[in-house]
This record gives sequence, structure tokens and C-alpha cells, in this order.
Amino acid sequence: MSVSDRAMSREAQARIMAVVRVAHHHGADLDPADYPRESEGPVPAPASLAAWATASGLWARAVRMRRSQLMRLEHVGPIVVFLADGHAALITRRDRERGVCFIEGPTGPSGTGIEIDELRLERVWNGEALLVRRSRATTDDEAAFSLGWLARLVLTEKRNLREILTASLAVSVLQILPPFLVMAALDRVLTHNTVSTLTLITLMLVLVTVYEALISYARREIVEVMSTRIDARLNVHVFRRLLALPIEFFERSPTGETTHKISQVFKIRDFLTGKLVSTVLDLLTLVVLLPFLFYMSVTLAWMVLVASACVGGLVLAFLPAIRTVYARLIAAEIQKGGTLVETVHGMRTVKSLAIEDVRKREWDERVAESGKARLAAGRIVNWAQTLSLPLERFIDRGILLCGAYIVVLAPAGTTGITAGSLIAFMMLGGRVASPLISFAKLLQDIEEIRMSISQVAEVLNHPTETEAARSGLRPQFAGQISFEEVGFRYPGAQSAALREVSFSIPAGTMLGLVGRSGSGKSTIARLLQGINRDYTGRLKIDGSDLREINLTHLRRSFGVVMQDNFLFRGTVRENIIAGRPGLTFEDVIRAARLAGAEEFVERLPRGYETWIEEGSANLSGGQRQRLAIARALITDPRLLILDEATSALDPESEALVNANLQRIASGRTMIIVSHRLSSLIRCDQILVLDKGSAIDIGPHDHLVEHCTIYKQLWQQQNRHLEEARPSPIYLSAT
Repeated sequence: MSVSDRAMSREAQARIMAVVRVAHHHGADLDPADYPRESEGPVPAPASLAAWATASGLWARAVRMRRSQLMRLEHVGPIVVFLADGHAALITRRDRERGVCFIEGPTGPSGTGIEIDELRLERVWNGEALLVRRSRATTDDEAAFSLGWLARLVLTEKRNLREILTASLAVSVLQILPPFLVMAALDRVLTHNTVSTLTLITLMLVLVTVYEALISYARREIVEVMSTRIDARLNVHVFRRLLALPIEFFERSPTGETTHKISQVFKIRDFLTGKLVSTVLDLLTLVVLLPFLFYMSVTLAWMVLVASACVGGLVLAFLPAIRTVYARLIAAEIQKGGTLVETVHGMRTVKSLAIEDVRKREWDERVAESGKARLAAGRIVNWAQTLSLPLERFIDRGILLCGAYIVVLAPAGTTGITAGSLIAFMMLGGRVASPLISFAKLLQDIEEIRMSISQVAEVLNHPTETEAARSGLRPQFAGQISFEEVGFRYPGAQSAALREVSFSIPAGTMLGLVGRSGSGKSTIARLLQGINRDYTGRLKIDGSDLREINLTHLRRSFGVVMQDNFLFRGTVRENIIAGRPGLTFEDVIRAARLAGAEEFVERLPRGYETWIEEGSANLSGGQRQRLAIARALITDPRLLILDEATSALDPESEALVNANLQRIASGRTMIIVSHRLSSLIRCDQILVLDKGSAIDIGPHDHLVEHCTIYKQLWQQQNRHLEEARPSPIYLSAT
């Protein structure tokens, strides 16, 4: 039984294996070890199992139903049902005429189900089920990030959108009444001095205002709920896509640029949940109010529409210039953000080299470039706003004057416009013109958001590892590794990193990789982890081609310790079990003891609960490295890669780790990349590389005798031992 199995209850195993079996029925291979249990209780929830199956490329829904609904289901495969005792089972067939179904256990062989009637099923079933089928289309997580994707994201909130639409129409209707009540007050009350009518109008205005306030509150509440849900989905999608990107993308892309591009998501979010929603709601108001505007005065209504259209045309005329200046602004902001993030990440180096002035000058240049671009963008927008201001003021004030001229100059009673109706028109006209002007200015904001979307898309639409992580073989590894004429060249490199490398080692071998810098040692380690998969030749693990193996399964089967390991903010215990949060404290102690970390962890202020600060500033380099080794060993991997893992250790820590290598290597294949040949003496085989080619392979003694490159490296590293050896002393005879 594996470590992960020991940490799982029987009920949890039953539920997870039921999903695995249904997924296999639909042609998808799920590994129980891949199920994320870090936030789960003792028994996985149906919704979490559905999310796991969905993330693996299937369609899955957790539902609650009655037994009659279960029996009526058609054209579905096996159904996972959750039993009252916490276990799970599979409904493989249903016979509606007889009222029976066939139920199987999650781990038994197919075709061994038992017949059970509806009454017996109801006694053991809690009504929860999981429906699973093969996904027929590209999921939203895999779709390209674009304006269309964002629109589909908003449209998923259909219920909230309907409620917002209903509330907006109600508010629009309520906004019609006050202008007409004011018109009645001016034309009738003031003319006839009827206090009772004025009281009635006042009461109606109060009631309308109260209802409008309540409905507006409800609408804003719904908008906030919808905005929060959209924001959550957007953030989850962005983070998942980031995690799905290959490592080489982050290696080639500056962290600052990537961070700034991703930060544009928040600008997009504010636009979707803010200005866009308010403008669309205002346009709904426009649809209701516009007919009343024409009813009151066709001439004045056309004046409002024409003036609003002129504002829109003016904004459209400025869009090409706005597009150009915003492109410059975004480029300048990306460079500025890159400089900031790079300086923060490299602050230790900045301080140690005392290059604060150099970084200040570079930052000042970036700020100046950004300031110039921002000023140019602001001036363009300022010109557009300045030219459109007279048109907006005409709608506010000019329409009133034009209406007054019509009332004064036209023969009495021919226009149908009175002082009261003119004031009412102005009240409605302002509510109509505002959405039109806002919509025109929205085009300017859309241009800026379009550029933000393109920046985010440059990151999120990069090819991901999702398909490789979902599909492929999931063999049980023993650890036999074979390279057959493997060649590899990094993108943009002039020369190949590996040139037809061929070697083979049996399972359980401790293999050392040596060679001068740039000889291809770390490249072999990267290929074994599936970081780079566009190599030539054949790379096999236990006879399976590496490119046919499920990527997640492959990496979970490897334990990897690098020269510079990253520890997360959290406790020592949380860092050791980062790869398997569900493991026990005994597993943590076992891994720490094997890595030689137990002795220093116990001396820490709070032992395994000691908090590790950001950047691991409260730990030494040797302590960080030993915790990284413990983290790699916690999963008890069949294959282990130590890529310059002991180079940062002090002599005492290195001696401790080397002393444990034999115990660490027991029962697993180990690949050790190291410049220090002294740490490889105990290896079963040592592969010597030079300029990407495999020169020789064999144990230490064989290579010292027969491999010139290895012999030279050994002599260079051990010359001090020869020099320190005492010379023989010859005494003359007396």
C-alpha cells in the first residue's frame, strides 16, 4: 500500500475509485493519486469529484435526484451513486419495467453486479449521484481568451441577467412618472391653485421615489452578486491557465512582463462589472423612455438624438489616434513593471553589488517613458472630451432654450408644448441623452480594454500542457531508463544541447551525470521530467515512450531536487508535504530523517511548525536544500533526480546527505547531476558527457582508467590531495 493510500479512508477510496472506473468506461484514464484532497474532509464531496473529472477532460455533474428520476435516465453510461454509509457504487443497468437496477462495487470486476429493487436502493442510497460522460466540445478552460470568451462568461449568469433586466425595466417605468407629475403640477396646480391636487402629486412622487429606491437597491445587489461571481470565475480561469503553461514559457518570458500582462485582467474585470453593466442598463432605460420623448415633442427629440450621434461620431473619429497612443502606453507600462519586479526579486543582488544608483537610473528612464506615453494618451482623450463638451451642454441647456423659443414664437396651442411639458421633456431628455453619450464614450473604453485583452491573451493563449496532463499512459514505474540516439536543441540555440545520446540503465540504478558546463547534464534531467518533449530519437522509461506517458503521472513519479529550490511561505511541515497535503505527520518525519533534515528541524523554535519566511530568509542554504530533498522523498518516488542538489551545502551537510544516499537510493532509480565527482563515487554507473555527446559510461574505477575527460576532471578536483600528501624523508647514514 502506498503512502497516499494509507492517508485515505475506505469511504474516500471507494468514491475516488468509482469515478476512476466510470472515467475508464468513457475512455479517460484517471489516477487516484491525482485527486486533490488538500481541502477535503475525510470523505470527498460529490461536487469535488465532479470538478476533478471535469478537469480531466470529462463532462461531470453532481446531482440530487429521486429513485424514479434515476430509473428514467436514458442514454447514459454507468452512474456513480453515493451511499448513506459514505461509500460509493455504480449503477450499470436499469430495468424500468421490472423496477430493478444492477449495482456494482467501485473496485470489483465488470459484470459482477447484483440486482436490486427500488425499495432496497432507497434504503442504502442518499439521493446523490454523479453523472459522467465524455466531453463533446472544447471546455471553457481550454478555449482561447478573447472578447467572445468574456461575453460567454457574462452570459453564464442568465438568471441574474434576467432579474437585472426586469428590475431595470421597472426602474425605467418609474422614471417616467415624475416628469409627468411635475408637468401636471406646473400646468394645473399653479394655474388653478389647487392644493389638494398638489398634495396628491406630492404623495405620488414620494411613493414613486420609495419604490424606485427599493428596486434600484435590489438591482445593485444583484449586479454585485453577479460581478462577484464573474470576478471569481475569471480569476480561477486565469490562474488555472497559468499553471497549465509549460515551464519553458516562464523561462523565456520576463517575470515582470508576464505579471503586468496578467494584471490587465483586473482592468478587464472592472470594465465588465462596472462601466459596461451601467451603460447597458442605461440603454435599457433609453428604450423605454425614447417613445415618450417623441410623444412630447418630435422636434426636440430629434435634436437630442442628433446631438448624441455627433458625440458618438466625434469619439469614433479619435479612435485610431487613441489606439496608437494606448499601444505605446501599454508597452511602456510593461517595461516599467518588468524593471520593478526584476529589482524586487533581485534585491539581494542589488544590495550586495551596491548598484542601487544603476537601478534608480533605469527606473527613472522607465518612469519617464511611461509618463510621456500617459501624457500623450491623456491629451488625445482631453481633445475628444473638449470637442464633445459643447454638444453635451447643448443637450443639457440648448434644448431648453430651443423649446422656449418654440413656445414663445409659435402661435398659442399649435405646438402642444407648455412650460410644464418643456420642464418634463428636459427631465426625460437628460435621462435619454446620458446613456447615448455614455455609449459613445464606451467605444473609447472598449478600445483600451481590447488592448488589455490582447495583452492577457499573449500569456493565456500560449500552448498549454493540459492535453498531455490529461491523456496518455499511466504505467507503474520500476525505473528502467533508455536513451536511444536522443537529440535536442533549445529554441533559438545555435548548437544542439544533446547529440544522439544513447545509454540504458536497469531499474534501481544510481546514475551519475558529469561533464563540463554546457555538456547536457541538466538537459537530460529536463527531458526525463517532460519539461521539453520535442526531442529526436527515443526516450523510454520501462519500455514506454516518454511522450506517450501522462505528463502529470510522469512528474508525480519523479522526485526532483534542484540546485536552487523554492520554499513556500508556510511551516516546515507544510513545505515537506507540499506535493501530498493529505499525508500524515509520521510521513513527514520519515522523509526528514531520510534527507538528514530531522536533526536541524528539531532545533528550530517550533520544530516542524516553524514558519518559513518569504525567500526562506530564516533558513541557511544547507537547511533549505535538505528540506527540498525531504519534500522530494515524501511521495516515495520510484525515480529521483538530484540536479546539483548538494552544490549549495556546506561540507558537513553534504557529507550527511552523501552518507544517506545509499538509503535514499534503496528501491528506486536515482539520477545525480553533479560537478563534484567525489559525491558520485558510490554511483553504480557514471555517464560522462561533453558538448552534448555521451563519451563513456561506467563505474568510477573504470572511468578513471579509461575515460580521458573523466580522469582530467578527477585530477583537477583532487589535485589538492596530491599536493597535501607528505613527501618521503630520506635520512643520511651517520
